[in-house]
Amino acid sequence: MVHEISFYDQVNKNFDRAAEFINKPKDLLEQIKRCNAVYYISFPLKRDDGSIETIEAWRVEHSQHKLPTKGGIRYAPNASQDEVMALAALMSYKCAVVDVPFGGAKGGIKIDRRNYSENELQRLTRRYTVELMRKNFIGPGLDVPAPDFGTGAQEMSWIADTYMTMSTGELNALACVTGKPVPQGGLRGRTEATGRGVFYGVREACDVAADMEALGLSTGLEGKRVVVQGFGNVGSYAAKFLTEEGGAKLIAVAEWNGAIYSESGIDVQALLEYRQSRPDGSILGFPGTETIANSTDALELECDILVPAALENQITEDNAPRIRAKIIAEAANGPVTSKASEMLHDRGVLILPDNYLNAGGVIVSYFEWIKNLSHVRFGRLGRRFDEQTNRRLLDAVTKASGHEFDADEELFLTRGADELALVRSGLEDTMIDAYRQIHGIWSQHRQRGADLRTAAFVCAIEKVALCYEEMGIFP
Repeated sequence: MVHEISFYDQVNKNFDRAAEFINKPKDLLEQIKRCNAVYYISFPLKRDDGSIETIEAWRVEHSQHKLPTKGGIRYAPNASQDEVMALAALMSYKCAVVDVPFGGAKGGIKIDRRNYSENELQRLTRRYTVELMRKNFIGPGLDVPAPDFGTGAQEMSWIADTYMTMSTGELNALACVTGKPVPQGGLRGRTEATGRGVFYGVREACDVAADMEALGLSTGLEGKRVVVQGFGNVGSYAAKFLTEEGGAKLIAVAEWNGAIYSESGIDVQALLEYRQSRPDGSILGFPGTETIANSTDALELECDILVPAALENQITEDNAPRIRAKIIAEAANGPVTSKASEMLHDRGVLILPDNYLNAGGVIVSYFEWIKNLSHVRFGRLGRRFDEQTNRRLLDAVTKASGHEFDADEELFLTRGADELALVRSGLEDTMIDAYRQIHGIWSQHRQRGADLRTAAFVCAIEKVALCYEEMGIFP
């Protein structure tokens, strides 16, 4: 067995590597690296059978250079303080990379949600929210949670309801959490945001001709063979957009209980429907595919793009030499350990780092937060005006050219942007702009051994450092 350092230490090792390229005072860099606040919580949960279980939970605010802090809440049996601190740190750097004005935070509850009823999950979620409120670790201007591994819109709905109940009269109470159901102040496009952001990031990387030539690949996504590990919310949407909008070919999907493989390609929508039809929710046995018993073996398949979308530490010093992908797209947080990342970079593998690539969730969470604070739906004020303006322009073209547009053409050309279209446009623009910033930094430091991960950390650290300098704390 190869010894790997802790997740939090790995994040800090990546930070230290990037700091070598930054001319900033050591005490400033140390301040940026440290977690500002760590809150450990322990509370009793009465189970449905009447027994009492002690629940352990955490909330970490890594950086308060900008408020509120922002980060998801995960329900996982292996949740720990080290993991939550690492994820909170990554959130700080992620928000900075994509120019979202939040500090980084993260929450975790140490449970396997499959072992709890819906009523039990509701009770522990509401109690966790109350505990956060007692210490000011939640609030529209303080700390804004979101979904993460093991949580979703339902849990965010319980959090919002609990906060609103205990904050009577607070106008912006709904902005205490994002990832809510749309009728409860949520945002259209939030559910698939992280997976769509992965698609935009991979597409942008594959459009850089010189980088693709260095990998022996053609420019663009079309025809590239993709392996996805983790077919949950992020992995399934990433696979869907990479294949349906990007033209890539999904050849394998890995889940916790095994993987499936087909060199001729896997239909994502059909696979989703197959999984929903299975009582156990398994993807194994999907028609036209081979089963790979050991899930992690799928990571070692020959492919163009490997998308780890499960949990951290999936590619380590142990299995890195057997990875045959030319591009690794980190849809999960920390799927490639620090040492493995160095090994793969030395072999010429292009790693699209997590603190950029999976930022789609926090970008669209930012849009939801803005919507809740402004109390108006995106598109409500301008959509009809845009449609009327486009219709007048179309009428002018028809009059000048004599060309008559059919009903479908007219609808397409005159339609104003609704909330979903605006969210997707904002997400796409943000991911493109952030990648170009990172790539520009990479180009400056590539000859000194920097990779894209280091470039992303440099980008984030310099932005956070500027905030501290403008505060006058570190002149």
